[in-house]
Amino acid sequence: MKIDLLFVGKTDNSYLKEGILIYNKRLSHYTNISIVEIPDIKSAASLSESQIKEREADSILKRVGENDFLVLLDEHGKMLSSVEFANSIESHLIRGTKKVIFVIGGAYGFADRVYKRADNKISLSKMTFSHQMVRLILVEQIYRAFTILKGEPYHHK
Repeated sequence: MKIDLLFVGKTDNSYLKEGILIYNKRLSHYTNISIVEIPDIKSAASLSESQIKEREADSILKRVGENDFLVLLDEHGKMLSSVEFANSIESHLIRGTKKVIFVIGGAYGFADRVYKRADNKISLSKMTFSHQMVRLILVEQIYRAFTILKGEPYHHK
C-alpha cells in the first residue's frame, strides 16, 4: 500500500521539517510514503475564501485517482485513538487498498467538492493546532500505527 500526504502550503519551521523527515524516514521501512506540498495560491490576498478553497480543491483533486482512498484531516472528522487509527490502516492493508491519501488543507478548510470526494474525515483532537504542526502529528501517528501493527515497543498501552 502506498500512502500519500498532501499538504497545502509549505512547512516553514525547521524543527517541524526535521521531525517530519525523521518520521518519514522511519516509515519507509513499513510502507511506500510520499509527501507532496501543494503550493500556496498566488494572489490569495485578492481572492475570497471560497475562491481560495476552490483553487486549492483543483490542486488536491488532480492528485487523487478514482480508486484512491481519500482521508481529510478536518476538525469535524471522527476522532480515533492511536490503536483505532492503526486498525484503520490495517483494514486497508487487508482489503488491498492500493493508495491512501491524507490531506491537510489550507487555512479555510476544504471546498464542498473535496468533502464530497472524501472517503473519510478524521480529527486529531478537539484542540486546534497549526496546519504545520498537524503535519508532524499526522506523520508520527502513521508511524505509530505501523509499530502497533507490528507489535513493536514504540507504543505503550
